[in-house]
Amino acid sequence: MSASTLAFHGHLRHAATRRLLWERVAITTCWLAVVAAATYSPQAALAQREERPNIVYILADDLGYGDLSHAGGKAPTPHCDRLAREGMRFSDAHTSSSVCTPTRYGILTGRYNWRSRLKSSVFFDPHDVPLIPASRPTVASLLKQQGYHTACIGKWHLGIGWKFLDAPLPGKRGAKEQGWDIDYAAPAVTPNANGFDYFFGIQASLDMAPYVYIKNDKAVTPATVTKAFHRPGAASVDFEAVDCLAQWAQHSVRYIDERARAEEHQPFFLYLPLTSPHTPIVPSPRWQGKSGFGSYGDFLMETDWVVGEVLAALDRHNLTNDTLVIFTADNGCSPAAKIPDLIRHGHKPNGDLRGHKADIYEGGHRVPFIVRWPGHVAPASLSDRTLCTTDLFATVAELVGQPNTAEDSFSFLPTLRGNAQDARGITIHHSINGSFAVRQGNWKLCLCPGSGGWSAPRPNAALKNRALPPVQLFDLQADPAERTNVQDQHPEVVEELVGRLADAIKNGRTTAGPILENDGGSNSFPARVLAAYPALAN
Repeated sequence: MSASTLAFHGHLRHAATRRLLWERVAITTCWLAVVAAATYSPQAALAQREERPNIVYILADDLGYGDLSHAGGKAPTPHCDRLAREGMRFSDAHTSSSVCTPTRYGILTGRYNWRSRLKSSVFFDPHDVPLIPASRPTVASLLKQQGYHTACIGKWHLGIGWKFLDAPLPGKRGAKEQGWDIDYAAPAVTPNANGFDYFFGIQASLDMAPYVYIKNDKAVTPATVTKAFHRPGAASVDFEAVDCLAQWAQHSVRYIDERARAEEHQPFFLYLPLTSPHTPIVPSPRWQGKSGFGSYGDFLMETDWVVGEVLAALDRHNLTNDTLVIFTADNGCSPAAKIPDLIRHGHKPNGDLRGHKADIYEGGHRVPFIVRWPGHVAPASLSDRTLCTTDLFATVAELVGQPNTAEDSFSFLPTLRGNAQDARGITIHHSINGSFAVRQGNWKLCLCPGSGGWSAPRPNAALKNRALPPVQLFDLQADPAERTNVQDQHPEVVEELVGRLADAIKNGRTTAGPILENDGGSNSFPARVLAAYPALAN
C-alpha cells in the first residue's frame, strides 16, 4: 500500500474527530468574520499593502496542456515561453469546467459554475440572460473598489443583455439566423455591469451570432449582413473572424498605452479573453503556413503573438516589474482541432492526458497556467500545488488587502511568493453534460461511468453499459493518464470523497463560512450514482 493511501486511511480513522473540530472552527471563523467586518478599515488595509501591481489575465480559448512549445508543443510560442522563463508554471492547474461559459463564470466570481443557474453546457443564444448578476462581486468590481481601472477586451460569453425588437428585421431569416431581432441602437447589459470600466469585444465564440464588435454597452456597427462559420447569423460588414486576434492585440496595447500615460497613475486590471485557438481556426494571412503542421499550429503561433504584443507594451512603458501577468486557458484542446492529425505531426495538444475539451478526464480541464511578476515570483520556477481558475478572486483579494468573499476561491499568493502553503483541499471539476469529479491529493473520483463529454465512453453509451461501474476512481500519481479505475479496491476513499462533494454542494461553498444557497435548483447525478451514494441527493 502506498504512503499516500496509508495517509488517507489514517485520515478516515479520525474523520469523526475532524468533522467535530471543523464544526467548531467554522463557528469560530464565522464569529471572527463578523468581528472583522465590523472593524475593517479600508484605509488601514491600504496602509498595510506593500504593492498594488497592475494585473493582466490572458485567457486562451480551447488551448491544451501540451500546446505551448515549452510543454512539448511543436508550434513555436516564444512569448509564452518567455513568461515561463521569467515566472512560475503550475503543473497541476485546472479550470472549474471543461467548457468555456462555466469556466469564465468561475474565474470572475470565485464561485463554482454549477452553483449558478447554468448546470451544464454553455450559452449559445443571444437571448441568454447575463449569467453574473450586477449584484455579485467579481474580480473586476473588487479591484475597481480598490482604485483600479478595469478593462475586458475579447470574448465575453457570459451573456449580453441585448434589447430586442418586437419582430426580426424585415427580409431576414429570423429564427434560422440569430441576431436579427436585436435592437443594436439600444444600450445593452455588458461587462460594464460587472465591474469593468471599459469593454471592447464580442458576445461569445466566433461561431456564435451575432457577429458584431461591442464597445462598452453598444454595438460598434449594427448587423446588416449574414456571416458564419457553421452557424449563420447577423453580422456587421466590418466583422471578420480572421481579424479578431489583431483587434484584441491592438485594443490591449492601446489600453496599456492610455493607462501608462494617465495622469492619475491608477493601477489597472486587463482581462483579455482571446478567441483562439477555438473554432473557426482562422489564422490571419501573416501566420498561415508558419507552423508547418496546419492551421491549428499557425493559430497557436498567432495566439502567442498577441501575448507578445501585450508584453512589449508593458516593456515599452517600463511596467514589466509592476505588472502581474497570468496566462492560462478556459479548458483543454477541442476535438475540432483534429487531434489525431496533430498527433501524427508530432504535436500532442493535451499532452499525454486522457480526454479533451468537454470531458471530466484531465484533458478536459488541466491547462497551462503561468504567472510572472518580476521581483516577487521566482523566475523559471515550477509549482505542483493544485490550483483552480476559481482561485483568482481570493488571490487578488489578498493582494490588495481585502477579505475573500468568494465561495470557492483559495489564494495562491503565498505560493507565488515562495512561501509554504497548505494544500488546496478538495477541487471540484465539471463536464459539459454536468458530470462531477472531486479531487483530493492524488485521488480523483468521477461521479459518472464515462467521460461526461465528447470522448469515449460518451455519456449515453456509458450509462447504458452495465459493465461499467457507476463511478471512477483514479490515483493520479500512479496513473496520470486515468487508465485504471480502482473504485472497487478503495471503497473507503470513494465514500469519503462522495461525502466531501455532498457537503460542498449542500453548504453552498468550499471556503469557511455560513451555509449559502446555490442558484437555479438542484444538480443532477445519474440514477445509478444516486442509488449507490444517496448522500448526493440534494
